[in-house]
Formats: sequence, structure tokens, C-alpha cells
Amino acid sequence: MASSSTTMRFSAASTGAEAALPRRSSVAGFIGVAARSSAKSRLRFIGRNANLSLRMRRMSSFSVVKCVSGSEAKVQDTVAKQQEATTSLSSFTPDASSIASSIKYHAEFTPLFSPENFDLPQAFLATAQSVRDSLIINWNATYDYYEKLNVKQAYYLSMEFLQGRALLNAIGNLELTGPYAEALSKLGHKLESVAYQEPDAALGNGGLGRLASCFLDSLATLNYPAWGYGLRYKYGLFKQRITKDGQEEVAEDWLEMGNPWEIIRNDVSYPVKFYGKVVSGSDGKKHWIGGEDIKAVAHDVPIPGYKTKTTINLRLWSTKAASEEFDLSAFNAGRHTEASEALANAEKICYILYPGDEPIEGKILRLKQQYTLCSASLQDIIARFERRSGANVNWEEFPEKVAVQMNDTHPTLCIPELMRILIDVKGLNWKDAWNITQRTVAYTNHTVLPEALEKWSLDLMQKLLPRHIEIIEMIDEELVRTIIAEYGTENSDLLEKKLKEMRILENVELTAEFADILVKSKEAIDIPSEEQQSSEQAEAEDEKDDDEVEAVAKKNGTDESSIEDEKEELPEPVPEPPKLVRMANLCVVGGHAVNGVAEIHSEIVKDDVFNAFYKLWPEKFQNKTNGVTPRRWIRFCNPDLSKIITEWIGTEDWVLNTGKLAELRKFVDNEDLQVQWREAKRSNKVKVAAFIREKTGYSVSPDAMFDIQVKRIHEYKRQLMNIFGIVYRYKKMKEMSAAEREANFVPRVCIFGGKAFATYVQAKRIVKFITDVGATVNHDPEIGDLLKVVFVPDYNVSVAEMLIPASELSQHISTAGMEASGTSNMKFAMNGCILIGTLDGANVEIREEVGADNFFLFGAKAHEIAGLRKERAEGKVCLNTHVVHFTYCET
Repeated sequence: MASSSTTMRFSAASTGAEAALPRRSSVAGFIGVAARSSAKSRLRFIGRNANLSLRMRRMSSFSVVKCVSGSEAKVQDTVAKQQEATTSLSSFTPDASSIASSIKYHAEFTPLFSPENFDLPQAFLATAQSVRDSLIINWNATYDYYEKLNVKQAYYLSMEFLQGRALLNAIGNLELTGPYAEALSKLGHKLESVAYQEPDAALGNGGLGRLASCFLDSLATLNYPAWGYGLRYKYGLFKQRITKDGQEEVAEDWLEMGNPWEIIRNDVSYPVKFYGKVVSGSDGKKHWIGGEDIKAVAHDVPIPGYKTKTTINLRLWSTKAASEEFDLSAFNAGRHTEASEALANAEKICYILYPGDEPIEGKILRLKQQYTLCSASLQDIIARFERRSGANVNWEEFPEKVAVQMNDTHPTLCIPELMRILIDVKGLNWKDAWNITQRTVAYTNHTVLPEALEKWSLDLMQKLLPRHIEIIEMIDEELVRTIIAEYGTENSDLLEKKLKEMRILENVELTAEFADILVKSKEAIDIPSEEQQSSEQAEAEDEKDDDEVEAVAKKNGTDESSIEDEKEELPEPVPEPPKLVRMANLCVVGGHAVNGVAEIHSEIVKDDVFNAFYKLWPEKFQNKTNGVTPRRWIRFCNPDLSKIITEWIGTEDWVLNTGKLAELRKFVDNEDLQVQWREAKRSNKVKVAAFIREKTGYSVSPDAMFDIQVKRIHEYKRQLMNIFGIVYRYKKMKEMSAAEREANFVPRVCIFGGKAFATYVQAKRIVKFITDVGATVNHDPEIGDLLKVVFVPDYNVSVAEMLIPASELSQHISTAGMEASGTSNMKFAMNGCILIGTLDGANVEIREEVGADNFFLFGAKAHEIAGLRKERAEGKVCLNTHVVHFTYCET
């Protein structure tokens, strides 16, 4: 193992037998990272949102530690009444017989299938509807309580919520797993088989969406008043199929049989406008009129906390046009497509996640999606604030009752939209509206990649959202004014640099007011005498050239202009750079807090990505290392390991207080614990081997080491380097005799999974290469079980819940400084897996916690990357680099 001060290196010349993963390391490493998650993985809401008005104990008793408004006596009276009102509903604990009756009731009276059969799909839907009944009781009680106390509420806006399956998580949080298993057994089914029928909700793709879902679980479990907002994608991102040609994308079908968890709120809908124009009314207010109007309709999904009555809400928006938009006369005239055009344009906004944005139509659709999320959600939030405020609405109190968290830059339009509503609809002045907006909104940055920091065409936004561009231009002017006040006008070069770097509007000329200031600043600087002399000398030479041209023209009787044309061809005109709106800059300016999602990432955000803003407003910038919920990612997805932990610790409290896992340290060398640990791991591997056979047709041995890299396919995540290492391993094996192979290599199954974005050509080539390597290696009889390469199709949360508990080595080898955090690394470590990784994202903090001996460190550090790139560009390539790249996995 590597010492804390060295990096693991592996030589191509190494011939020593591979050592199996050490017994102790997986246990000790697990304890370190999981114990830390109590401090690092729990909910950490941004900065000033920490005071969410109430600090709540268990919602099962609805007791309050601190309340912002109302006397203590009134609060106690409210709590007592609430307890009394909910006792009859929430104190009843269902047994297996009552649950079976509930399932049978739903199968008969709320069916989505014909009643002749009670097969697995019908059993799942009836079971889910039965669970939903329990959730609705807690859900209604939770929000009735919030309404009465008028608490401050957090709202988490995200384009993705990667929920996964909900059934096992819901009954686990309700502590009803046993009764439901028994009830379904009475009805002729196994709980696991029924749960397997549930499709993953196709509402996300990667870590961004999974983090959002983990946050909701933690918010509910920790009894915070909170709500999630997203879009209800009909066809998701895509369902991935692997063919001989690589990845193939087809539409998700997760809603084909209906979604038993959601409740459609037909009475909760809001208008959303696109295009049109802005006019000034006689009252002096701006009015956005005309254009295209759609409706956003609410679909609510209950999110239960663990061992608590608290059940919060994920509100998803679908889009539609009003019925009168259907052109009946055109339809009857045979122009069917034309008749339903308005309806189709509205509905397609929520068809898929991240539609391809190469064509202008894709860009428009993406921008429509982002604005729909922001507009509908803010209208809903404001309506709730007004309802809770009663007759006396005090807008100054809005930030004391509302916290809006923007998950990456997709919800950036929250800022101008909140300003629009406050100024144009509610009648506030600019100063008050801007103050309220900045105190309400906060921003989580998820990337340091320049191409991922969203920029939108100013012209496109001007057409689609004309009022918002007016507001953004005014915010940009406020920012320019602040920059000039901060840096002064003495140093025009510095001022120009800061304006270019920090402005929200890129490649857009300054207004006359500020342009004059910059010109005057430049004019105030005296030209040095040497430069002035050079300038005068150049002018004299130009005059001399002109005289020569004139003399030649007179002598030859030709036109001067033709001689000039012969003398010098005019250069090609340089196209004007596009005018853009920098959404990340708008987030920083418009919010009160900016956070990165790992310690190293947050430092890069301050030192590089937003350095100028950090120097201007250092108090805004924070770190909030991502986390994962131990309920889904240990307790429910790995029941064998959970049972062992509970048995050795003597309590199940670790599920809520992961710091208690540190008690396992005293048993780390206990042989009985190690035997149980290995048995649990092998049991999980047997399940994965069967799953791989079902999905790919390949047979793998559960006794081989499972080496896994599952994540979104991207060049910086370096799946390509991993598969190159496997090709090298295969090549070395082929050069050996059978006896040498057996002596030098431990049997290994290399498992890949992840989706390549549909238009990301290089990522799709990587998928094709991996599957081609697998087809070659897996059919080689000489290699047999010593090496297998598997690409698991359609990787999602449910697949992760199966693979992660079975993992023994996991690859997190992104180029240092490019992975914001990563959360799969935490999930693998929490399930007793050794990581090989770069010092990137949360890997840094995981390694600190588990210890260097339990983490295989690989690759350059973040601060070394720029120098290495410069050397490569200059052709300085060290031959040893190839050794490291291709043989690092000789573990």
C-alpha cells in the first residue's frame, strides 16, 4: 500500500503476483468515510439560509425548539392542537393483514389494469398506491403544520431529480418493510419481485440530479420545511441500448403505465409567456404583452423522511396549452398539424431532458424549459407567501420566509423573473426588489469547465424573453457601476480588464454613460515621450509612402488607388463576436451566497472561475461538500451489510447518526466480522453476476475481483484511459503462458456503465470502443475468467444500487481539478469498496478520512495540470507517462 506521502505507481515490468485486496482496508476505509458523512453529508444549506426559522425535532411529535413569530404560549397551543388533529391518522401502525386489504382494495377500485389478473405489474401499482395512502396522511399533516406556523421554507430548484425507484425507499422510511413483505406473501408475491417492476423515474441523468434527490431525503429526515421544484419529463434523457454499433438512444417509457406516486394538481397551474413585446402603460409600469402563452400544471410527489412523520414535496411541472388554442376550423378543414401546433409546442417543452441544442430550435426549447421551471415555481412560491401572510403582505419579509437555492445555472432566470414579478406585478421599486432578490436567492456551482458555464445568445433571449433582457441589462449596469466604484478610473487597463471579466453581458458595448468614463480615463493617461516619438515617426513614414505613391501615379498616368491595391491587399474582415448573457455571472451577482461542492472545487471557484467576484465579495463564497443519504445507499441497497453493522454496533442509530459507525473500529481485526463482511460482499456479487448475464449475455465469476467505473461518459472522466489500461493488461496476458497468467493476475471483471450525451460524438466512440474490447476479451478462451469486460446498458439509480454493494475496486480517475465533487465515490466507499482516484473533487476529503493506506492515489495533482498541458503542447512527452497510463490498474 502507498504511504501517505507517496503516489501509487505501477511498472509494466512488474511480474510479481497481484495481491488480493487487503481484508482490513475495505472495513477500515468504510468506517472512515461513512463516519465522516455525519458531518459532511448531512444537509448544509447555503449561508444565511441556515436560519430556516425553525429548528425542528422529530415531526412525529411536531415539537418546536425555536419559532420566529408568535408567543411561546401560542406555539405550544398550535402544537397541541396539531397533535390532537393528527393522532387519529398517524398513530395507527398498519399490520400485514390491513396492508394486504389495502393492496386488494387498490387492485379492485383504483386499477390501471383489467381486474382479471393480479400479476406483478398490477401488484406493484396496487402496492405503491397503498403506500401512497400512508404518505398522504403525513404529507397533509406536515404542510398543514407549516401553514399554521408560517415557517421559513427552503425551495430547491433543479433541472434534474434522479430519484430512482421509490417503493422500497418509502416503506423503509415508514418502517414497514416487514409488514409489506408479509402482506405481499399472503397475496402470492415476493416484495423484491414486486419492487423490481417499478421503472426508475426518468427525471435526471447524473450527479446533479442524484444530489438533488439526496438533499430532499435529508431535508425530510432532518425535519426541515422544504420543497423541491423540477420538470416532469415525459421521455426522460433517453433509454440506452448497446448494439454492435455502440450506444443507441430510445425514448424512456417510465410513464407508459402511469406514475402511482404523483398527484396531479389540476387546480394549481400558472401562465408562462414567451416572445411578445414590452410596452409602458399609462401608470408608468412595464407590461409584457402578446406572444405565446402556455400553462404549467403541478404534479406532486411525496418525499418521506426516515423514522419521522415529516413528508415533504417534490413539485414537477408539465406544460400544456389552453383548449381554445386548438384550431377546430383548421382541423375540420384537414389541416390537422396546423390545428394542433400550439398544443404540440406547449407539450414538447417537457418531452425530454436536455434536448440537443445544436440547431436553433434546440436552443429555444432548452431556454423555454429553464424559464418554465423558474416562472411557474416562483409564481407558486409567491402565492404561498401571500396566502400565509394573510391580509397584510410585507414584501420586506419575503427573504425571511423564503430561501431559493439554484442547483447550477439552469435556474438562473429565477433572478430576473423574481425582479419582474416584484416590479411589474407587485408594484415594488427597483431598489427594494433588487434587495429582496439578492437576499432570497443562492447559487450552487457544479463545474469548473468553461463550456458548462452557461452562456445564452443575447439576440435569442431578446426575442424569447424581452422583459427579462431589459432587467438583465439594468442588473449589468448596476454591476458596472459597482466595479467602477471599486476600482476607480485611474488605471483604465485594470478597469477595462475587470469589466470584460465580470460583466453579465459579454461582447456588448457599454452604455454612453460608462463608455464616456472609460474614454476619459484613457485620455487622462499621458503617452510616454518615447512612445510619442515612435508614433510621430510612424506618421512621417506613412506620409513619405503616400508621396511615393503619388509620384509613381503621375509618372505612369495611373490612378493612385490601383497602386495602393497592388501594394497591399485588404485583410479579411473579422466577424464580430457573438453577444452573450453569462448566466453564472448573473448567479453570482444576483444571489447572496455561492458555494462549491468540495473543498478543492470551492478553492478553484475562488481562485480561478470567479476570482474577480471573490475579491469583490469574499463573504459570498463558501464550501458545501456534497453528500449522499445513508438510507438509500447503505441501509436499503445493502441489507446484508446493514444487518452486520447493526449487529456489531448494537444499534440501528447509525442510519441517522453515521458518526456511530466509528464504533466498528474496535472490531476491525475481528475474524468473525471479516468473515461476515466477505460473505455479504460475495452475496451481492452473485446477484450482480446474474444481472450481468441477464442484461449482456456474458457470464462472470463472483469470485473474481469486481473493478467498476460507472458514471456519465466524458473525456475528463477518463473512461478511455481505463479501457486503454485494460487493453494493455489483455496484451500482457496474451504474451504469457497459461501458467504465467495464473501466477501473475488475479481474476478481474471490469464493469463500465454510463450514458454518453446523444450529440457527444467522442463519448459515444468511447462506449463503442469499450463494448468492442469486451466482445474480443470475453470470447477469448485462453483468457477465460481471468479478465472480463462488461458495459452495463442503461445505467441508472437502480443499477447503481445493485453494482455498488458488490464492488471491490472503483475507479474515480478524472483529470484533477475538473470533477467538482463526485458522489458515487462516497457511495462506493460507504459500501466497503477501495477507491483508485486522483486528488480531485471529494476524493481529497475521502482520502483524508479513510487514510492514505486505504486509497490508491493516481495521477497528477490539480496544480500540476497546467504545466503538464504546456509541456505536451511543446512536444515534451515523458516515455514513463505511457507506463503510468496503461498499467496503473496492476493492483
